[in-house]
Amino acid sequence: MAHTLADFDFALPEALIAQEPARPRDSARLLVLRDPIEDRGILDLPAYLRPGDVMVVNDTRVIPARLRATRGEARIEILLNRAEGDGTWHALLRNARRVRVGDTLAIESSNATARVLSKPDGGTAILHFGTDPTALERALETAGEMPLPPYIHRDAPRGADRADYQTLFAARPGAVAAPTASLHFTPRLMEALEARGVGRATVTLHVGAGTFLPVRDGDIAAHRLHHEWCELTPEAAATINAARAEGRRILCCGTTALRLLETAAMGIADRRAPIPPFRGLTDIFIRPGFTFRAADLLLTNFHLPKSTLLMLVAAFAGLGRIQAAYAHAVAQGYRFFSYGDATLLERAP
Repeated sequence: MAHTLADFDFALPEALIAQEPARPRDSARLLVLRDPIEDRGILDLPAYLRPGDVMVVNDTRVIPARLRATRGEARIEILLNRAEGDGTWHALLRNARRVRVGDTLAIESSNATARVLSKPDGGTAILHFGTDPTALERALETAGEMPLPPYIHRDAPRGADRADYQTLFAARPGAVAAPTASLHFTPRLMEALEARGVGRATVTLHVGAGTFLPVRDGDIAAHRLHHEWCELTPEAAATINAARAEGRRILCCGTTALRLLETAAMGIADRRAPIPPFRGLTDIFIRPGFTFRAADLLLTNFHLPKSTLLMLVAAFAGLGRIQAAYAHAVAQGYRFFSYGDATLLERAP
């Protein structure tokens, strides 16, 4: 059955869009998508897992990737999106029409500059910040702002967001958006999971700014995602494969972990075959009809209408079940999006 964009739309009261995280983080609510739906809390997660299940978490660290720059009298906003190596970044620009290839942008409140190498399309650019990586690092530290999604409204950045928008597992800098399902984890919750006998594997996917872009084209299949860098190490793959071989379940904490595992598993014809390590770029677009090979369970937040991530969870759990879960969540006043509550999904047969 062909799906239209309208299948992934829903009405959401503005008041349900969370503007800050639950405090403490592990006081967030958890919708467990069963029949009937269960309304629980994130601290109940261990009760839904079995000893030996393996939880896959993303250790990416969000960088303060929003910079303000000038070119002459023009003011330009830069959102770093993906490191290309040797001081070069793929970036999204606001006021991009004032920028030409070859221009040098002066980063405000710092001594750093960026040269415009190319403009692949209207709102993007390839920028070179020089061969000294410490210059950009200093600029990010002194002048960078946390790249909060557009639905979190701030008159000015808050200092608390530097900690609030970072997960317990954050270790490898490079993301410009948080893997938000992991924002709920605290030492208390981790202790409970370890006591339950739940294992853990760590992967990396540097989340790009494209994660917030809605699908605008009526032809869903024509939509293209921005590339994101990711890595499934041999050690993490071995942990995951050992669990799968023994019939233990894989819980992906967030859509980023799931997208990475399914990217690595794309070449597997037999769902039971080992998942190979992977290191590189992914633009995998998971929507209804996708064949999942790696994940059994998914912990994720509530996603935007008409978004690729809503399509992903519909593919994973079934569109009708997701539509019912979201209607229930709205009626019960769950908090939505990055700083909001979570849902636990089982893969549809």
